[in-house]
This record gives sequence, structure tokens and C-alpha cells, in this order.
Amino acid sequence: MTKLDGDALLKRLPQVRGRLEANAPLADLTWFRAGGPAEVLFTPADEADLAAFLKGTPKDVPVYVIGVGSNLLVRDGGVPGVVIRLGKGFAEITEEPGHRVRAGTASLDVRVARFALEKSIDSLTFLRGIPGTIGGALRMNAGAYGGETKDILIEARAVDRSGAIHVLSNADMKYTYRHCGAAEDLVFTQALFQGRAGDPAEISAAMDKITESREATQPIKSRTGGSTFKNPPGNKSWQLIDKAGMRGFAVGPAKVSELHCNFLINEGGATAAQIEELGETVRARVKATSGIELDWEIKRIGLKTEGAA
Repeated sequence: MTKLDGDALLKRLPQVRGRLEANAPLADLTWFRAGGPAEVLFTPADEADLAAFLKGTPKDVPVYVIGVGSNLLVRDGGVPGVVIRLGKGFAEITEEPGHRVRAGTASLDVRVARFALEKSIDSLTFLRGIPGTIGGALRMNAGAYGGETKDILIEARAVDRSGAIHVLSNADMKYTYRHCGAAEDLVFTQALFQGRAGDPAEISAAMDKITESREATQPIKSRTGGSTFKNPPGNKSWQLIDKAGMRGFAVGPAKVSELHCNFLINEGGATAAQIEELGETVRARVKATSGIELDWEIKRIGLKTEGAA
């Protein structure tokens, strides 16, 4: 079992203007409210600080990036290496000519949707239904309510492990359903989106409809990680899970939502291991009843604890 030693790792890392924290708890930074610590948590001051840090960090040190933890399960053994969490220095949103919106990757999707509404820019409305940040949307081609990131992205800005800055076109992102084919070591810092002129009243009404739909059909007030599994081609995950008899199924305090069974819920005190075991049990039952294998949409990082399945 790997033992995390954040204090030792700190000595190997470059000086920064942002914040470095050893053995930093991550559970409260995720929507599941479960999981272990980061060996080191880095909150960069800005893109230049991030680039200098990545350039100076030994290549054998793993690096992970998290947003607001809405689509993330951190395992109980914690995350070895450095977890980067982008903050205020990456949250600016601005309007550009031609109904375009430039957003830092720490910006919440819903904030970008509201900004577009304020500027009478349509086509970004679907972002209201995605509970995460622009960085997460770029990395997984996030989508909801008939739209997805690839539909509106012009270009993304990113930093690689050597500290070099890249500007990637939409084609460079190699998007498919809930997947980005761009290099895994890229840390996205900014996105430029193309909208179109819209009527504020119509945009507002569409956003209200999305809000009402989410509140009626999803357990958004629960400790959850959003949609757990990708929809298989020609199927909906929630229907396969429901047909497999898993609605309401639980492993300890980890439970399949009664409201929307593609959501897993921490009812209080569930470990990441219990949540992951629940998800794997659901996958096995769906495979047994339908022959279809569900793929995780939630990103899982870190180490399992001793004895965890």
C-alpha cells in the first residue's frame, strides 16, 4: 500500500505564488463528500504560475486536475502526487465581438450561461444544466438538454507538463460522446465559445425550463456526483438500471437514487469504497440482465484502502 507523504513531496516541488498544501483533505471539495487527501494540493495564482510549476515539477510526480468535484470520486486512500485545483485566477468571463464568450476554466458552467443571457447571447443555454466548471466541460465534452461542448467551442487554451502554452481548435480536441481526445497532460485554462444573437426573454425562459426539469428529475440537493454512467449507444443508462431492479439499491449509506437511478447518493457517512462498490454492483447487474456494459462517466482517482474491493 502506497503511503502518502505530502511534506516530503513538497521539498521536491518548485516555489509558487499560489498555494501548496501537504496532505490536504479532498472530501469537502467533492459533491460526494467522501474520499481521502491529496498528497499535495496546488492552487495556482494564474496561468503563468501554473506553467512555471508544471515546468519545474519532476516528471515522475503524478498530476491531476479537479474542478468543483461535481463529477468526481476520490478514493479513500487519497491521491498520490499533486492535485491542481484552479481558483479565482481562472474564473474570469468576458464578451468578445461576434457573440463570443471567453471563460476561464474555473468558471462554473451555470455562471457562463447566465453571463451569456446578460449579453443576449444564445446557444450557451444548455450549460445551465451542467453542474461543474468549464474545465470539466472541456475535458469530457460535457452536455445536457440537447447541447454539448463541441457544439459551441472555438478554441481552448492549455498548459502542458513542460509549461508550454497551447491553443487547441475544436478539431484538435478530438471530441466524441463525453470524451476529449486531447493529450491527458494538458491543463485547460480558458475556452472561447461561439454563440449567436438571441432574445433575452427566450433565453431566460429556456434556462428556467432547464432548472425546473433538473429539480423535478434529479437529486440535485443530495450528495451525488451527477450522472454516473454514460448512455450506451441507443440506450439510456437510467432505464437499463431501472429494468435491472437497482432503483433504491444500497451499499451501506451509498444508494442508487429513487428519483433518477443514474445518480448515486451518499446518504451520510458513505466511504468512496462503498460508493464505488455500489456503482460496480449496478454495472454487473445491468450486464447480467441486458448484456450491456455501462461505462463510468464519473471520474475516479486515487488509491483504494487496504481490503477495499
